[in-house]
Amino acid sequence: MSATLAERPPVRHPADTDREEIARRLVAAAARRSFDPDTDIEWPDRVVDDHYYIPPERVSLYGTSLWDMLDETKRIALSRLEVASWAQAGIWFELILAQLLVRYAYDEDYTSQHTRWALTEIADECRHSAMFARMVEVLGGTELRPQTATITLGRLMKTMAHPAEGFAGILIAEELLDTFQREMMVDEALQPLTRAVARLHVIEEARHVKFAREELERRVKRLSPLQRQRVRMIIAAAAAVIAGALVHPGCYVAVGLDPGAARRAARASEHRQATLRWAAAKLVANFDELGLIGTGAARAIWRRAGLVA
Repeated sequence: MSATLAERPPVRHPADTDREEIARRLVAAAARRSFDPDTDIEWPDRVVDDHYYIPPERVSLYGTSLWDMLDETKRIALSRLEVASWAQAGIWFELILAQLLVRYAYDEDYTSQHTRWALTEIADECRHSAMFARMVEVLGGTELRPQTATITLGRLMKTMAHPAEGFAGILIAEELLDTFQREMMVDEALQPLTRAVARLHVIEEARHVKFAREELERRVKRLSPLQRQRVRMIIAAAAAVIAGALVHPGCYVAVGLDPGAARRAARASEHRQATLRWAAAKLVANFDELGLIGTGAARAIWRRAGLVA
C-alpha cells in the first residue's frame, strides 16, 4: 500500500550553500520590511508645480541654452514630466524583469530559497509598477510611455536574454534609477510625493540589487571568452537603450521646446554627460571588475550613451 501523505518522507531541500543562505536572508528581510504603496504613501489627488520634483541640476537640459530660455514655471514642469517619464521607463523595465525572473525560476528547484526569493522579487516589482503608474496619473504624463523601438528591443531582451545578460540588465536599470532616487529621497526641497516614492523604491530595491549582483558574479565565472564578449555587447546595447529611454521627447514638447533640438542639446551637454556618469559610476565599477565592459567596441557603446568617460 502506498504511504499516506503524513507518512511520506520530508522534501529534501538543497544544502545551505552561500547561494541559498543569501536568498534566505533576502526573503527574511522582505518579510520584515516591505511596503504597500497604496497605504504607505500619502497620495494627493493632484500636484501643484511649486517645488521641483527632482533637483534642478538633474533635469536633462540643466546648464544648456534651452534651460536658460525656460522660465521657472516651465523648468519645474519639465522636472515633473521627466519624473513621469522615468516612472514609465521603470514600469517598462520592471515588466521585462518580471518575465526574466519567471523564466529563471522555471529552471530552478521550486522548493529552494533561491526560487522563493525570485518569486518574492517578482511580487515586489508588480507593486512597484503599480506605484509608478499611480504616480504618473497624479503627475500627468500618461503619454510618456517608452517609444515603439524601445518596446521592441525590450521584447527581445525579455524573451531571449541568457541569465548573465538578464541580471546585468537588471542592474543597469535598477542602479541608474537608484542613484537618482537616493538623492531625491533626502532632499527636503523637493515635492513630497516624489520623495516618498523614491524612499520606498530605494529600500526595497536594495535587496533586488544584492541578489542580481551575487547571481551575476556567479554566472560570469562560468562564461567562456567568446560568451563573455557576447554578453559585453548585449549589455552595452541594453545600457544605451535604457539610458536613452529615461527622458521621453514628449517632455520637451509639453514645455514648448522642439524635441529634436532638446535631445541634441541634452546629448551635447557636458553637465548632462557628467550626471549620467555619476548615476552609472557604481554600476560601471562593478561591471569593470567583472570584465563586462572591456576596452573595445562594447566600451565605445557605453561611452556614446554617456555612461563612461
